[in-house]
Amino acid sequence: MTKTDGRVLALDLGTSSSRALVLSADDAAPLPGALARHKISPTYATGGSATLDLHEYVEGLLGCLDELQQNGHLDGIAAIVLSSQWHSIVALDNKGDALTPVITWADTRSVDLDLGSSFDEHAFHARTGAWLHRLYWTRRIPWLLSSSSPATFAGLPDLVLERLTGERVTSVSVASGTGTLDLATGLYDDEALEIAQVKADRLPPIVPTGWTGTLSAEYGRRWPGLVGVPVHPPTGDGAASNVGSGGYDETTAAVTVGTSAAVRVVHPIDDAPELPWELWRYRVDDKRAVTGMAFSAAGNVYAWLTSLLRLESDEPVGVPIGASRVIAIPFMAGTRPPATVPSGSGVFFGLSFDDDASGVLAGALQGAALEVDRGLRMLDAVFGRQLDVVLGGGSIDASAWLRRCATATFARPTTVCAEAEVGARGAAAVALGLSPAPGGAHLTPVDAEVERVAALRSRYERLRELAIQASHV
Repeated sequence: MTKTDGRVLALDLGTSSSRALVLSADDAAPLPGALARHKISPTYATGGSATLDLHEYVEGLLGCLDELQQNGHLDGIAAIVLSSQWHSIVALDNKGDALTPVITWADTRSVDLDLGSSFDEHAFHARTGAWLHRLYWTRRIPWLLSSSSPATFAGLPDLVLERLTGERVTSVSVASGTGTLDLATGLYDDEALEIAQVKADRLPPIVPTGWTGTLSAEYGRRWPGLVGVPVHPPTGDGAASNVGSGGYDETTAAVTVGTSAAVRVVHPIDDAPELPWELWRYRVDDKRAVTGMAFSAAGNVYAWLTSLLRLESDEPVGVPIGASRVIAIPFMAGTRPPATVPSGSGVFFGLSFDDDASGVLAGALQGAALEVDRGLRMLDAVFGRQLDVVLGGGSIDASAWLRRCATATFARPTTVCAEAEVGARGAAAVALGLSPAPGGAHLTPVDAEVERVAALRSRYERLRELAIQASHV
């Protein structure tokens, strides 16, 4: 572990909030009370639109820094790091002004591409870790070009970095989430650029992990304690969350549950195992990759149901793990690639008049855990062993029931990350070369709960397949 004097300011660019917090530079642990948060409300509209107001987002983040300044938390900062949602895109004019809001990962608008029989998507996927899916810039840029005349394109973290430092650059980690990166070289992929109908000079330049910038003079005057402090390139939130949870080598899978959920393994980019079609692969930094599967419905379903059903408790009170008669297929926000299930495809099966709100919530959380388990079993096969599991993220931190449910569903011991802010922690660890331990409780699966979930799994899989078929009717 590398030790750095001072403290670290971490900016976490999420979908439901932006946060600024101060961490210890020794172990990337958040300092008590040194957290400011700005709530974000994405705008959803018919046609699959899911966007963020760029100006409001950035001003909210800057306000978080003002709050930390007012409370005396910006003294002694030795580094500024960023963790950011992957996959966002903004179209810009020739002056660098935004022509569109921030188009998020949840936005399902794009164009279909007809590349002919000569295009080998399996080879493309093996090289870029991505598919020709609406999530990625290879389909989003042609769609944006068809509706306006943008000069350049950038992601949310690239524009935040530009606002702070005056330099519009991106990291190998953030670039890998665009679906246009050659994972092996760390450069934009020629075929991906051709499909996207742009040249590399219309995208942000990729800088190495060791690159740093500094705050512009404007922000140096606003926050004097940050003058000259190095600003590190952003880390994609999935990669950052893995490292921050304690899953930073090929023996361990990190399961993180926040607004969405994912299961991932960090490993060296050199001699990486063959990538199955069902999994994606992005970059953590110059030397490491992360392989995994992501799911669009997790903590957002939890929040939706607790509000919709007006639950008195946020937990499924009185419902044993695996015992709810309600089976939920959590496709409310559609699926991530390579599947193409659209939003609005969620299913609740088995409801009867004597079911209560807790049973419905339990079924939804169980469905989310079963989805993650599908990805975990694929990763076991890729890395040739039953992987250790660490659990992290805001929803994991908030729900003891969900922690137990995940442990029973995975049918193996788990370790809980003691820190809720795993993305910020991971961004600091990547930038400073730290290896933080999870630091939380060790959970052992309960045999009766494992058996109930195992009995449920085949029924869940059959209903899941029917839901996929119905979504395309």
